[in-house]
Amino acid sequence: MKSWALCARVLALGVAICGTAYAQTYPSKAVRMIVPFPPGGGTDYTARLIGQKLSELWGQPVVIENHPGASTIIGSEIVVKAPPDGYTLLMGSVNHTINPSLIAKLPYDTIRDFAPITVCVTAAYVLVVHPSLPVRSVKELIALAKARPGEINYSSSGSSGPQHLAGELFKLMAKVDITHVPYKGGGPAVVALVGGHVQLQFSTPVSALPHVKSGKLRALAVTGLKRSEAVPELPTISEAALPGYEAVTWWGLLAPARTPREIVGKVHGDVVKILQAPDTREKLAREGVSPAGTTPEQFAAMIDKEIVTLGKVVKAANVKLD
Repeated sequence: MKSWALCARVLALGVAICGTAYAQTYPSKAVRMIVPFPPGGGTDYTARLIGQKLSELWGQPVVIENHPGASTIIGSEIVVKAPPDGYTLLMGSVNHTINPSLIAKLPYDTIRDFAPITVCVTAAYVLVVHPSLPVRSVKELIALAKARPGEINYSSSGSSGPQHLAGELFKLMAKVDITHVPYKGGGPAVVALVGGHVQLQFSTPVSALPHVKSGKLRALAVTGLKRSEAVPELPTISEAALPGYEAVTWWGLLAPARTPREIVGKVHGDVVKILQAPDTREKLAREGVSPAGTTPEQFAAMIDKEIVTLGKVVKAANVKLD
């Protein structure tokens, strides 16, 4: 019995020493960052910003790979099946914590199969409408939706995703009937809105604000409980019409489970350093998002909590995968 215990301790010590040595040379080759959405949305923007900065810091390329589809499951599964060596990372989003409430048999365990690294940025959505819609406030939108039940369509980054939940929460609280039209990512969803194929969207600031500034879209409000520094003139939906309404999103890095904690710690430390840099903070502020930089432990706790709270929204709105 004692010999088995001694062997176990020696093995654990060996793993720890190897992990530390490995971390000292990491990264020694290109790192893949998987984005489970198409190019153009908030997840993609965040990945490319962080990836470029990491490439400069590490002297190794960080290659962004877009693998959209199946409510982010396709991209997430690539990461789960990758070697836990720090060379394949996931830029995750709120979908990560929504999926357990929607899909009974995920091809991975949301908690056990990932190693959270850090939440990179957080953001409220911007409620934007096509200029052809005759509304200039949230109250006018609600009144029009009640007068035309089922006739107003809203796009989202995908069925059962965070933008979809933002719309369903709006429907519940405003007691209106608007129709959900899912797309494969925030980029295609906002393109559809600009083209007039749908009438409104709860869009990420990264996707929406350039079109608002060019006059192709009209912004009505933001979905956080506080006004956005990027568009302080916009009220919150809570103050404008629906007290207590809140829908926010995040983008954060995860690695496969069993990635050495030294590697997780290095990536975390370097990303936090990037997020604290003045030029990064300036770029993020222009896009209406806020740097976060949580610890791996804080990120893990947030995931646990969100799985429960967002599950309640899914149930109350009777959200189903299309």
